[in-house]
Amino acid sequence: MTKEGKTLNQVQSKQQNITGIVRDANGVLTGVTVSIKGKPINTITDANGQFTIAATEGDVLVFSFIGYTSISMTITIANFNGNALTITMKEDATTLKEVVVNAGYYTVKDKERTGSISKITSKDIEKQPVTNVLAAMQGRMAGVDIVQDSGSPGGAFAIKIRGTNSLRADGNQPLYIIDGVPYSSETIGSIVTSGTSPSLTSPLNSINPSDIESIEVLKDADATAIYGSRGANGVVLITTKKGKAGKTTFTVNGSTSVGSVTRTAKLMNTQQYLAMRQQAFANDGISVYPDFDYDVNGTWDANRYTDWQKEFIGGTAEVNNLQASVSGGSAKTQYLLSGNYRTETTVFPGDFKYNKGAAHFNMNHTSDDDKFKLVFSANYTAQKNNQPATDLTAVSRTLAPNAPALYDADGNLNWENSTWDNPLASLLSEFDSRIKDLTANTVLSYQILKNLQAKSSFGYSDLKNTESRTQPHTMYNPAYGLGSEFSGLSVSQTDRSTWIVEPQLNWTTTLGKGKVEALVGSTFQQQKTNRLFMNGFGFSSNSLIHDLASASIKTIDLSDETLYKYHAFFARINYNWNERYIINITGRRDGSSRFGPGKQFANFGAVGAAWIFSNESFLKDNAVLSFGKLRTSYGTTGNDQIGDYQFLDTYASSGNTYQGLIGLQPIRLFNPEFGWETNKKFEVALETGFLKDRLFLTTAYYLNRSSNQLVGIPLPGTTGFGSLNANLDATVENSGLEFTLHTVNFQRKDFEWTSNFNISASRNKLVSYPGLESSTNANRYVVGQPINIIKVYNYIGMNPTNGVYEFEDVNGDGVITSLGDRTEIVDLSPDFFGGLQNNFKYKNLQLDFLFQFVKQETFGPTPGVPGTAVNQLASVSNGDGQQPLTSGVNGDIINGYFRYALSTGNIEDASYVRLKNVSLTYDLPLKKSKGVRCQLYLQGQNLLTFTNYSNGDPEFKFSNYLPPLKVYSAGVKLTL
Repeated sequence: MTKEGKTLNQVQSKQQNITGIVRDANGVLTGVTVSIKGKPINTITDANGQFTIAATEGDVLVFSFIGYTSISMTITIANFNGNALTITMKEDATTLKEVVVNAGYYTVKDKERTGSISKITSKDIEKQPVTNVLAAMQGRMAGVDIVQDSGSPGGAFAIKIRGTNSLRADGNQPLYIIDGVPYSSETIGSIVTSGTSPSLTSPLNSINPSDIESIEVLKDADATAIYGSRGANGVVLITTKKGKAGKTTFTVNGSTSVGSVTRTAKLMNTQQYLAMRQQAFANDGISVYPDFDYDVNGTWDANRYTDWQKEFIGGTAEVNNLQASVSGGSAKTQYLLSGNYRTETTVFPGDFKYNKGAAHFNMNHTSDDDKFKLVFSANYTAQKNNQPATDLTAVSRTLAPNAPALYDADGNLNWENSTWDNPLASLLSEFDSRIKDLTANTVLSYQILKNLQAKSSFGYSDLKNTESRTQPHTMYNPAYGLGSEFSGLSVSQTDRSTWIVEPQLNWTTTLGKGKVEALVGSTFQQQKTNRLFMNGFGFSSNSLIHDLASASIKTIDLSDETLYKYHAFFARINYNWNERYIINITGRRDGSSRFGPGKQFANFGAVGAAWIFSNESFLKDNAVLSFGKLRTSYGTTGNDQIGDYQFLDTYASSGNTYQGLIGLQPIRLFNPEFGWETNKKFEVALETGFLKDRLFLTTAYYLNRSSNQLVGIPLPGTTGFGSLNANLDATVENSGLEFTLHTVNFQRKDFEWTSNFNISASRNKLVSYPGLESSTNANRYVVGQPINIIKVYNYIGMNPTNGVYEFEDVNGDGVITSLGDRTEIVDLSPDFFGGLQNNFKYKNLQLDFLFQFVKQETFGPTPGVPGTAVNQLASVSNGDGQQPLTSGVNGDIINGYFRYALSTGNIEDASYVRLKNVSLTYDLPLKKSKGVRCQLYLQGQNLLTFTNYSNGDPEFKFSNYLPPLKVYSAGVKLTL
């Protein structure tokens, strides 16, 4: 007994090793800090989530990990029996300020950042059945306005970060960085070969959303100035997924989706349409219908009705997506290899398909002494997009509802005795795109001293795009008697490659109660672009139409090579005193080949400061205010988005033969004063957390001014040139308010409910434009107004005598003219926009949904003069507030209609609230299958849209293009 009692006392008084494993719902956790409360003893979990720590009875073990709720447990004598502990940690929705965010050249804790950075992670992205990275960001970030251009597969998105800075439409794109490599967002292809999208092909479709770990958007000067001229319009940092230490893990994720158009316009049926047409002829005094008005003169069946929107854009798109990955590694070396393949059809009639395959590889390695580190990432994407060359959305809204059948009795295209042009014939003209895209990056770093690190990044990207558009003779009416000698082919090829090298030095030290971080580095970058646009006409057979060499006539529209070189030095110094006062200074000297001698270099920089007042003694451990930070920043960034060689005398091939030779012609004048556009940015923000950060609110105000605008200044035609590229002493201002709110509404063991809300209101204004009144832009811009305004007529009502629309005669000359009377200003930019996201977790079930909202106005539909052979909205049939109908012979009514289309009377509310995303996920309780995880999920995109807009979907800035698709998706994810 005495001996046994002695042993027990020894156990109680001496340290013994405690072992265990830490995991979460997804598996083991690597890097969890395990410490003994009140003692300088700690360790971290290894690659397998395991730990060993020496403790005595009564010690309190604390398990902590960023993003998870800390766990404490008291050691008892029972823990010394040799059995390993199993600790399960849960994610903590109230630890936002501890999250590390990527600021580009450095990382910083969210609570210590001085700049404005918005972030979404793979957890947000993987819940959305989307193929474009910008689609995954819609409605989730304050100050980031994203609009879809077209619902066609491979369609583009437009993005604005805190407004429009440049007078040039192509000068407002943000900088995209993928794993440290700049990724050009300049459109590719030619307008001649572009398909159903209203804009040229966007290379951003090459970025595979399923490979992304996080997206950070840098918005203010403090965050963007270190990128200099490239960060004038904001920076989008994309970080791909990395390998994690632990056992080898296999993941397979497969899903199937179906998509259809979100909203269609409510159009007339045959009865309403024919009544409109008959009344129009009656108003015009025409009793015998003309021979060519087939819809109403009895040639076409008056009892026939076809919903052409359903026929042309009412199909169902099918999407299949399969992804597989393998990852794992030791504490020193980790790897990840993943592949993805996606197929998508379209809602248009016909067998059209968009295929996309992607591969991603990452490897991280650390030497045994932890001094040398290597990170390698590579992404490869191949796309094949075959689509109709014509979007049928416009004709689906204008074609007479009693138009003939699309096919005859033999299944051939029906031309109805040449009484119409069969819309399906345009589908024989096809758009074909092949894009191959490689992005790779290697980061080498070495810890020279304890507080000094040398690092260098080496990046490369290569994009190859080939597009073609066929125009076979079969798309024309056979009555014309055309053969394949009238068939045509247009081809565009774009090759773009970029390399970048960025050596850096990082130094850290302590100074008093503060910590100093310093960074210096340099950038060497080069981008080469080759373009070749060609046409071929006349083929011996349409089977050879894709072979340009078989064309009897060949022309070259464009053949060029551009080279862009960029060189910069940058630096950053950050001082954090006692986690209360923080100052961050960044600077960059940029050099660009896009400017002439003496103008190639410019300096940019910013200062950011923050005061974490919740760490002051008078607020420390406050029961209500758990976190409080006031931050501000001011700085300058630049802009060189003007294209290459714009300052030089340049020549292009004339394409014309003279005495057997093709000559050159001048296309641009030399301007040695051509220099940088400058953007000055100011921001002040307040971040507050209440009730242990269960409620976290960020309020920000910004004021940006862009000056020294890079534009083409119009020249008289007698000079032989349309414009001279120069700097215009005009200033554009963007200001706004942003609010972001994160709340933890309910948090218990089995149930958790969190919400995220953001709203942004921005205002754009042209502050100054010297000589505007005498310039060619006098009727386009107004000082003191937004630069995106449209001048319209002021609609004052209908003439009481003849019912024709009337407009204000502003200049009083008795004549309504565009130049003299279109003076009313309309701003179609959103008044505000934002999103509301909710997340519910109950045991193994998780539900997420996001509402996106926009307050805006736009023009109403103007398909054609009511009464002519153009279908109208069903509301036109009631005639309220409308001119008399005309068959097309009443000039006053026709003029009134087209003026009304560009008047205040045609502006309508296009605000909307959209159920943007829904995701329901269930983890199967596979307790018997250790190490196996199976998730079943249902997802939806653009499911519901609430709006008063009359012409279909309200999101688009381009009318008569395919609206966004409403997508339903089901899938399964298996992890082994």
